[in-house]
Amino acid sequence: MRELLNPARPDVPASLPPAQPPPPAAPPQASERPPSRPPAGRGRRARHAPQVERIACWSARHRIAVVIGWLVLAMAALLAGQLLGTQSRPQYGPGQAGQADQTLHQLGVVSPPAESVLIQARAGSPGYAGNPAMRGAVTDVVRSLRQLPGAARDIRSPLSTGGQALLSAGGRSALVTFQVAGPHSRADTTVGEDLAAVARAQGRHPGVRVAEAGDASTDRAASALMGQDFRKAEFTSVPITLILLLAVFGALIAAGIPVLLAGSSVMVAVSLLAIPSHWLPIGSSTSELVLIIGMAVGVDYSLFYLRREREERAVGASFPAALATAAATSGRAILVSGLTVMISLAGLLLTGIDLFTGMAVGTILVVGVAVVGSLTFLPALLSLLGSWSDRGRIPFLGRHRTEARPSRLWAALVRQVVRRPLVWGGAAVLALLALAAPALSMRTGSPAIDLPSRLPVVQTLGQIQRDFPGRPAPAQVVVTGGNLSGPGMRAAVAALQSQASGHGTIHRPVTAQLVGGGRGLVISVPLAGNGTDATSTNALLALRNRILPATVGTVPGTSYAVTGDTAGHYDFKAALHSRTPLVFAVVASLALMLLMVAFRSLAIPLISIGLNLLSVGAAYGLVTLIFQHGWLQGALGFTSFGAIIPWVPLFMFVFLFGLSMDYHVFILSRIRELRARGTPHREAVVGGIASCSGVVTSAAVIMVAVFSIFATLSIIDLKMIGVGLASAVLIDATVVRGVLVPAALALLGERSWYLPRWCSRLLPGPGPHAG
Repeated sequence: MRELLNPARPDVPASLPPAQPPPPAAPPQASERPPSRPPAGRGRRARHAPQVERIACWSARHRIAVVIGWLVLAMAALLAGQLLGTQSRPQYGPGQAGQADQTLHQLGVVSPPAESVLIQARAGSPGYAGNPAMRGAVTDVVRSLRQLPGAARDIRSPLSTGGQALLSAGGRSALVTFQVAGPHSRADTTVGEDLAAVARAQGRHPGVRVAEAGDASTDRAASALMGQDFRKAEFTSVPITLILLLAVFGALIAAGIPVLLAGSSVMVAVSLLAIPSHWLPIGSSTSELVLIIGMAVGVDYSLFYLRREREERAVGASFPAALATAAATSGRAILVSGLTVMISLAGLLLTGIDLFTGMAVGTILVVGVAVVGSLTFLPALLSLLGSWSDRGRIPFLGRHRTEARPSRLWAALVRQVVRRPLVWGGAAVLALLALAAPALSMRTGSPAIDLPSRLPVVQTLGQIQRDFPGRPAPAQVVVTGGNLSGPGMRAAVAALQSQASGHGTIHRPVTAQLVGGGRGLVISVPLAGNGTDATSTNALLALRNRILPATVGTVPGTSYAVTGDTAGHYDFKAALHSRTPLVFAVVASLALMLLMVAFRSLAIPLISIGLNLLSVGAAYGLVTLIFQHGWLQGALGFTSFGAIIPWVPLFMFVFLFGLSMDYHVFILSRIRELRARGTPHREAVVGGIASCSGVVTSAAVIMVAVFSIFATLSIIDLKMIGVGLASAVLIDATVVRGVLVPAALALLGERSWYLPRWCSRLLPGPGPHAG
């Protein structure tokens, strides 16, 4: 790459030698390589080269400084992240539930996790009254928990006053309930002492079943399981990606470059998350999403760049000329794709939900870092390596792996499509619409517990629910205002208690407690139903809309909000349903404007958005069939609960809408590049797709493999994400890019590139070079 330097003339921008005008040639066939783009010359010509090309050439000239700078940036970000530390700011849900939780936090009220110990008679044994072993086990559990210093409090059992409510019908099951003591943030650790005490009690009473389950023990099991799952994903995804890249490039060094870019981008982004975590709610799941998306876009962008640079060298271009052409073409496609992905992910911010805020910030950050690395670090590294990037060739893969050539198979398919676009395109649209049809009946909801049924804590919770039905966590009415202990509020609470019954909308006992030094009042109201069914939802709405306005709402100078598990789930779903259309509309509109600026066309953005929506819809339909209707649940290792996790469809949309634009922009840029050289429209479509098919197919195979790993994990929402993303990428890279894109372009012909004058006047600039 030394020929990029010009030490003899430091006053002249070091760029590339001027290209000689190519001789006239017939339009290239799909199997032939079209002439490479003339590299930027010196002086005035270099100054008018595309910005991304100038950035790449500057990075190549200062290759050692740029490579060292990138590595120093990664190390500095890692050190800064360690020094600053990621703050665990509380995440609040939307709606009334989030407002109530925030009020409780301001009042310093922390609800300790509740735990239950199930003592159950073995088959054939009598119930509690006639079973000394059960009574002895209850006594032993209570004594063991009380002996633990600072681990359990508020212990209740059938031995307590009013303890009959803790015996099941028939007395074959008994509960010992308690609250995990200590700081709420350490409950997952503290509950380990309780679990150990209960396990020792089980060993002393083999004649009965003694098992614990609850909020803290479930969180502890979930954290351990998710840790195992993500370690599995991390340790599996990188080797699989490297193996597939070896198959793509046939050379060890070239295969390592995308992994290096993606891995360093993820490390920088995860470390830099420590900064916004001091004022934004960055959840623990954000790092895992940064890993998924960072590896996806990092590998994609590297593939685009490397394949184009090799393609240029394969037809005789010098290394500097190949790098400049790759920068001006693939580099521009990377920039447009990255901006589209970031715009799509920014749509999550429009939901106003704290959970999505962290996701959006982290994923936008890693995509931005990957784009910057692709435009600076990648050309500098390639310049530094030179021909060494082809070293370490793998035996038996053959030399052709190191040369990017158009695909004859895809060229033959696309040529058939452009001959009969209506037949091929119509068949593909009908197939995808049929696959998307099940999504029309999609239901959203959450399982009672998002953990595999094989876990002991899940089995215990299920048994408790069966033996003690209708015991959802009560709703909490958080009241603030003046004189909360006055006669008016006492009368209102009494009126609320009078409406509770054993079989009505709200159940007994309704209790009230002053909190925060009298600045707040928390009223606990048990709801009908099991906490997640329609009965509980109707009870919540009756409490909010009818019962509270007629009781607590009549006290002047006070305000209230209702929270709890049922309220939290309801408000989250309601916020998603109301905000999702806005997210869809804004993301699609911004992508439309960005693509209009990039391609100076009205039809191209409309086609892109329409095809993206079609592929996302097909993925929705497949996810509905598998997870709502239970297809393949045995093979994938889950039990369907008849619905889709509420946040999964929205996240799939914003991620897939952005990610699929990578392939779309890359292909359309190549087609437009050929048109700019005078290639007829249909031949440009065939040649462009055939030239890009190798890199698009390679990137898609890698993404499908990585996303499929998540389909093997234990948590059901991760399975949904893995299946949805893998299927959508596969559909997008085959049916959409191989059939629908050429069919649509063939049907529109030259009108594909039409831009009305009024649009042209509104868009900035005269339009970039095709790339």
